[in-house]
Amino acid sequence: MLTISAAEVDHALTFPGLVETLRTAFRDGAVQPVRHHHTIERPDGAASTLLLMPAWTDLNAAGTSAGGHIGVKIVTVSPDNNAVGKPAVMGLYLLLNGATGEPEALIDGQRLTQWRTACASALAASYLARDDASRLLVVGAGALSPFLAKAHSAVRPIKTIRIWNRTPANAEKVAADLRAEGFAASAASDLDAELGQADIVSSATITTTPLIKGALLRPGTHVDLVGGFTPTMRESDDDAIRLARVYVDTRAGATKEAGDIVQPLASGVLKPEAIVADLHELARGQKKGRESAAEITLFKSVGAALEDLAAGIAVYKALTA
Repeated sequence: MLTISAAEVDHALTFPGLVETLRTAFRDGAVQPVRHHHTIERPDGAASTLLLMPAWTDLNAAGTSAGGHIGVKIVTVSPDNNAVGKPAVMGLYLLLNGATGEPEALIDGQRLTQWRTACASALAASYLARDDASRLLVVGAGALSPFLAKAHSAVRPIKTIRIWNRTPANAEKVAADLRAEGFAASAASDLDAELGQADIVSSATITTTPLIKGALLRPGTHVDLVGGFTPTMRESDDDAIRLARVYVDTRAGATKEAGDIVQPLASGVLKPEAIVADLHELARGQKKGRESAAEITLFKSVGAALEDLAAGIAVYKALTA
């Protein structure tokens, strides 16, 4: 069994390549039960969350094209980690041989998650963002933010990247790191003003108070919501939902776990039939993406286990080729 580090994941993947790998994965499908979601209460701080995400190759749908694998990701989300200088999200990915069940690789789950999450957003943007989208706003300066900036830049002609965070110094650090890699990135101080100028808004926070205000979005904006992964977390307000054509990564996951979808469904602001499509339907050409330059589109992801499986297989194959 290989033990694959974050650096090796970085070496094995490219943003354009993984976007296309995910496009194929959503088109072909996989068996992916809705993830197990457990709250771990702590007596002296915020509760942690344990996520278990299994998936395996759907041989009935895809033959042997996906390689015949089983995978499971184990993730913890501990909000208090920021206070001790550690990432809030930790995880490992175990890749198994689909025929024998024997372990093939243990992969750095945090890095694999960053890559697949950002590339799933970019996959959605390839259907939903305007072809000429050039100004990207990233809301949140956590570990995922530079991946979102790079992934969106791989599918659209991004010329300007703005980073906003509640702590300005963190936004500047992400921007500086991106500039060092050749991106035109800078920190933003006024979120509301930035919302009115962006072509793509990509938000990765764990806020429960909406930051993305629909009334401030200009026509043609694409909103990419990544951060909220429980029914109580919400990054966009009701106006954003009302104004946008709404898409999700998977209907089963988003309508159960994502506050940006669960809360508007509960209040009646969003009707189930108003969710235009998920990534399976977009990748298979069953539903349309953006239909006009002026419409606002909104994509909500909570993460799909087949994304981890596809990314894990891609890493394993790249390092064993």
